[in-house]
Amino acid sequence: MIAQDARVALDALAVRDGVSLSALSRMLGRNPAYLQQYIKRGSPRSLAEEDRRRLAEFFGVAETMLGGAAVRAEPRYRLPRLDLAASAGPGAYVDSEVAEGTETLDPQLARRLRLAAGAGAILRVRGTSMEPALLDGDHIVIDTQDRQPDRKPAIFVIRIDDTLMVKRVARQGGSLVVWSDHPDAPPVPEGAVAVIGRVVWQMRAWR
Repeated sequence: MIAQDARVALDALAVRDGVSLSALSRMLGRNPAYLQQYIKRGSPRSLAEEDRRRLAEFFGVAETMLGGAAVRAEPRYRLPRLDLAASAGPGAYVDSEVAEGTETLDPQLARRLRLAAGAGAILRVRGTSMEPALLDGDHIVIDTQDRQPDRKPAIFVIRIDDTLMVKRVARQGGSLVVWSDHPDAPPVPEGAVAVIGRVVWQMRAWR
C-alpha cells in the first residue's frame, strides 16, 4: 500500500470509530498534532512500526491497511502419500511403495520434526496390533532418511518380504528385533526386514 492510501485509511478509520486524531496521537505517546500532521502534511512520511502496530490493534485491522508490508506466507512442506496403508495388523501386501499424491505439513512442524526436503512420507495405519500407541485409521508421518534403528525401541514402517507394516523395532546384538505393542497381536512374520522410515508424527481424528 502506498503512503497516501495509508493516510486515507487511517483518517477513515478515525471517522468510522468517532475518535479524534489528537486522542490517537496521545495514545501513542506522541504530541497531539502527530497524526494530524501525518495525514494532512505527510510528515512523517510513514508511521513508525510500533505506532502502526498499536493503531492496527486499536482499530482491529491488518497492518497492511496502514502501510505495513504484506507478510508472505511460508510455503507448506509437501510430502508424498503412499498408496497403501501401513498395516498394524496382518500386513498389507505390496510390490513397492508408490506415491498416489501429496499431503502438506506446516513448515514449522516439519522443522520441529527435522524433516529434510523430500525425506518424509505419510501413511494411514490399518489394524490394531500397535494399540495403544497407534490406532486403526491414524495417519503417520515417517522420516524416510531415518532407517537405522538402535538399541532404544522406536516405531518404524518396515517391509518384510512383500508385507508393509508398522512395528516397534530395536537393534539387539547386530540384528533387528520387531514386535507389536498389543499383547494379542498375531506374530510378526519371519523374513528379511527392510526399514522404510521412522514414525515421527501421528495424526488422529477426535473420537
